[in-house]
Amino acid sequence: MELKLDLTKEYGIVLEGGGAKGAYQIGAWKALREAGVRIKGIAGASVGSLNGALICMDDLEKAEDIWKNIEYSRVMDVSDETIKALKKKDFKALNMQEILNSGFQFIKDGGFDVTPLKNLIAEVVGDESSIRESDRELFAVTYSVSEHKELAVDVKSGEEGSVKDMLLASAYFLAFKNEKLGGKRYRDGGGFNNVPLGVLLDKGYEDIIVIRIYGWGFDSEKVTKIPEGANVYHIAPRQDLGGILEFDKKQSRKNMTLGYYDAKRFLYGLAGRIYYIDAPGSEPYYFDKMMSELELLKIYVEEDLDQETRESLNGYRMFTETLFPRMAVEFKLKDDWNYRDLYIAILEDLAKRLKINRFQIYTVDRLIGKIMMKLHSLDSRIPL
Repeated sequence: MELKLDLTKEYGIVLEGGGAKGAYQIGAWKALREAGVRIKGIAGASVGSLNGALICMDDLEKAEDIWKNIEYSRVMDVSDETIKALKKKDFKALNMQEILNSGFQFIKDGGFDVTPLKNLIAEVVGDESSIRESDRELFAVTYSVSEHKELAVDVKSGEEGSVKDMLLASAYFLAFKNEKLGGKRYRDGGGFNNVPLGVLLDKGYEDIIVIRIYGWGFDSEKVTKIPEGANVYHIAPRQDLGGILEFDKKQSRKNMTLGYYDAKRFLYGLAGRIYYIDAPGSEPYYFDKMMSELELLKIYVEEDLDQETRESLNGYRMFTETLFPRMAVEFKLKDDWNYRDLYIAILEDLAKRLKINRFQIYTVDRLIGKIMMKLHSLDSRIPL
């Protein structure tokens, strides 16, 4: 595979807010780190600022451990068993008196008690030295309720002991009990600037990677003007990452894996919407491959064309004039699709139907091999 990113440059990383979806960012960072991408600074909102602290410290092991073992009770003062029972609608397992008491306390306090989140931030930051001594910049976006303005805090330059407070200030979600920090009140930065790309652009960064997780808040990237000469790249999920308050370790581990492979797609220009396919080669190459693998196309001929059409068309015309255009529509390819696009879509469709593991980087020939093995084991019957 050929790396598509220039490793001689230093990059800024923008981490969107999105609560529990933040595990995706750690998976993406792992892939960037493995590839040798040099990170100069990070700007984060909400959970993005917490992950930013981990990236600033270059502590991947701690980051993975936190997200692999995340639970609701590590963020809010709630019972994991109660939350899981509510999600499963297992009302028999619920202590209704406990729920009522928790509800009354929530109303009285004006939100969830986030003492566990404070403890988690303290665990991340430690004595602050790893952040303050890092050669990477770290900016956390928050909103000062006391001053009625958005702030992009240079975390490393704050007063001694302020790092934890500024990270918490950035993550003060509306559903959380709000307490004063240093005599002031803050709210989640994501509500006002959830994709703080402008923060790094204002600091003079010219090469920036934005890791999207599509969380709650104002998508400030839509109104951010990209100056001439700046290069902005994106790593983003193509499937739902779950809820912003879904602090479930099973979902979190899945999101980390997804982030890792999506970053690989970005780094190496991998093909595929669902799968991760190393597919160099020209359009004629993939047309020839399709026509030489008629065993695969036969499945679609039988599915998509009626008998009269099959009998009336001979040779390539049946494929190029009738079957391929129909398949392109079915696969929702762009209007300017080519035979490479179609061939990859066919492989993905078959692999998905055959339940072939998607979290792996495949060459075209290797994925075909997997598909053929499965087909032969099923006696060429494809699950619809």
